[in-house]
Amino acid sequence: MVPDRFAAVLDELAPLAARFRGAGHRLYVVGGSVRDLLVGRVDPTAPDFDIDLTTDARPDAVKACVNGWADAVWNQGEKFGTVGARSGDRIYEITTFRAESYTDDSRKPHVVFADDVETDLSRRDFTVNAMALEVTADGTPTLVDPFDGARDLMTGVLRTPLGPEVSFSDDPLRMLRAARFLAGLDLQPTDELVAAVHEMAPRLEIVSAERIRDEFDKLITLDHPTAGLWFLVETGLADQFLPELPAMRLEHDPIHRHKDVLTHTFAVIENVRPPAEQPDDRPEFDFRIVRLAALFHDIGKPRTRGYAEGKGTTFHHHDAVGARMTKKRMTELRYSNDDVAAVVELVALHLRFHTYRLGWSDSAVRRYVRDAGDLLNELNVLTRCDCTTRNEKKARTLSRRMDELEERITELAAEEELAALRPELDGGQVMAHLGVPPGPIVGRALDHLLEIRLEEGLVGDTEIRARLDSWFAGQSA
Repeated sequence: MVPDRFAAVLDELAPLAARFRGAGHRLYVVGGSVRDLLVGRVDPTAPDFDIDLTTDARPDAVKACVNGWADAVWNQGEKFGTVGARSGDRIYEITTFRAESYTDDSRKPHVVFADDVETDLSRRDFTVNAMALEVTADGTPTLVDPFDGARDLMTGVLRTPLGPEVSFSDDPLRMLRAARFLAGLDLQPTDELVAAVHEMAPRLEIVSAERIRDEFDKLITLDHPTAGLWFLVETGLADQFLPELPAMRLEHDPIHRHKDVLTHTFAVIENVRPPAEQPDDRPEFDFRIVRLAALFHDIGKPRTRGYAEGKGTTFHHHDAVGARMTKKRMTELRYSNDDVAAVVELVALHLRFHTYRLGWSDSAVRRYVRDAGDLLNELNVLTRCDCTTRNEKKARTLSRRMDELEERITELAAEEELAALRPELDGGQVMAHLGVPPGPIVGRALDHLLEIRLEEGLVGDTEIRARLDSWFAGQSA
């Protein structure tokens, strides 16, 4: 019996199903689409709900079936058996039954088409994704579930249709994907799956950095990714593409009283909540970037750990060291230049809030805002989330100080156009006033004027020109 919540999808697909049926082919909703419908975690009528389909038709036959039904068709994935189509606001991917695997040294799958849906499902990553619903069947469509994926979904088990060694050989990225599914669906991996990941983790090296990056982004942006992140560390997967992560698993030190950095890091990541859960009075921020910054913010601690008499364990300059390490790792994972720059800057600045312990003077606020630039909201969110202390008094104090900073930013922003901090005169005005041509002296003059702006705010046209004259006279002396 098909659950009622499948009805909307079946009605939507009825015209397409008729085309495939008329051409003598079978068509199935498959994989994550079926899984999410079974657990009722999606709205099947929402435009962003992905409907993945599989069929016995080869790509040329698929294109013939969708011709006249789809508003647009594309075939970039045709060599892998996938035809893309758009009808109305919905985008569909229709893939020919297949079995795919990687050779020992290949970064791309070798695709072999199959003739029956059971074979196709057997090569899927996990049983919870190895279910299909035929929409071309006579009478009521029924669930095709040869590997008991529905039972695993309801009982919270993560396992593979065939042996995990077979599944992970077919595509080693599935080991990383396991982390996402056990965290996102609250599943527990079988002992056999965990053992296979331990054994086969080095095989992740044949997967491209781009695919690893994209899969990791999906994990890090889950509501609660911690279980998946621990899975990466404990199985050795993180060693293959993010070795700095397990390196943060510093031992608890009851004498010097510092935290396990990795446990703290995961707590900070969890503190960064998805945008939908942000209070209405908070500005929007780039959730993925802040989550990545939370991941990397203490990455420099293992390399900078020391001990000072009377102070205990220290991590001097771990922000600067961590920023350099972050840039190297994110670049190797093929993150965009913009992503790398943003996360590196947040890691470098994540301690800036704590350098102002005696209150927020106007000049301190200006410098904080100037240094944060377009990342001000992200830096403020990261700073708040970095507080994981169990000491309620300390936590309240840090929160109050952050409130005070944000209040000062708001006040000065209203007075001084704080978001666009710049010298009170521009380069052209400096050259005209001093009677100098373009050159290094103009840059030095602008730096001097910016320092005045940061320290004192706006001093007025007459005063700033007098200050410029005085500075210039000193340069000429």
